[in-house]
Amino acid sequence: MSEGPSTEELFALLDDEYARAILTRTSIEPMSAKTLSDRCDASLPTIYRRTERLVDCDLLAERTEIGEDGHHYSVFEARLDSLTVELDEGDLSVTVEAEATEDPADRFTDLWEGI
Repeated sequence: MSEGPSTEELFALLDDEYARAILTRTSIEPMSAKTLSDRCDASLPTIYRRTERLVDCDLLAERTEIGEDGHHYSVFEARLDSLTVELDEGDLSVTVEAEATEDPADRFTDLWEGI
């Protein structure tokens, strides 16, 4: 997203227990939707809806991996490092610090070397 999510959008998203669970679990290691479904005790449609919103808000990164059988699948990794809420003389501001996204050329090189 070029502008980033609104304060209201961030608060609404982080108010969701599944979105928080996805962020906390993917901050430890990248996970597929199936793994997230198992670890978060949520249906796959729930996981896909939340991951889509988290990716749109740039709090979660999605990348494609190729399994041993040659099929590809997405894995998700938290990008959120910190979220700061400040209230100063009637103004509420939210600052999001996120990990830098890996360069697509580097991802392609890693993918190619993994084949």
